[in-house]
Amino acid sequence: MAAFGYPAPAPAIPASPALVAAGAVDGGAAVTVTAPAVTTSAGVFREHGAFVFRLLRRLGVPDADLDDLTQEVFIIVHRSLDRYEERSQMRAWLYRICVREASRHRRKLPAPASNVDVELLSGPPGSSPEEAAQASEARADFDRLLGVLDEDRRAVFVLYEVEELSMEEVATAVGCPVPTAYSRLRSARQLVVAAARRLEAHREHAENKVTGKGRSR
Repeated sequence: MAAFGYPAPAPAIPASPALVAAGAVDGGAAVTVTAPAVTTSAGVFREHGAFVFRLLRRLGVPDADLDDLTQEVFIIVHRSLDRYEERSQMRAWLYRICVREASRHRRKLPAPASNVDVELLSGPPGSSPEEAAQASEARADFDRLLGVLDEDRRAVFVLYEVEELSMEEVATAVGCPVPTAYSRLRSARQLVVAAARRLEAHREHAENKVTGKGRSR
């Protein structure tokens, strides 16, 4: 995952243990690559279908709507593919479509929805039940942390910190100037770290109540 930093000097934001455990600082990120040219909409779906599904979920689309919205994205691709000339930059095009469609969909929702990464509920192949439970809890924590962000900050945070796009690519995908994208990322990091610290404090308090450590003598 991209390091917490900027091209120009900026105060470092410490990563909390909860944020690290939830995958917001290290591990589990998709690396941006230059996809091979694809000439048909069916080929685009085979190459990028799972990626689009995952990205829409991270952008805040509820699990119940993911199949339908993934289909909508590829309907747009099917209708526009003949006019799209930069076939070697397919991922960049899909990022823009996903950000736009996720934003449109979220505006229709009655209230913000929280998501759980259902693909990871059972843990990686060969993992023990304890490891699977820990992985599930970490991903659920990450969803909760993303849930504190508004639409604009969430899109920048996900594309930069999770998908590892450059800030220029992020700005293009979300349709804002690069300085604005940096500003959104900075405030998003602060909100996520603050939420992670609150989560840690809440769990520590709950643990103390169970063990009796918080009792006054």
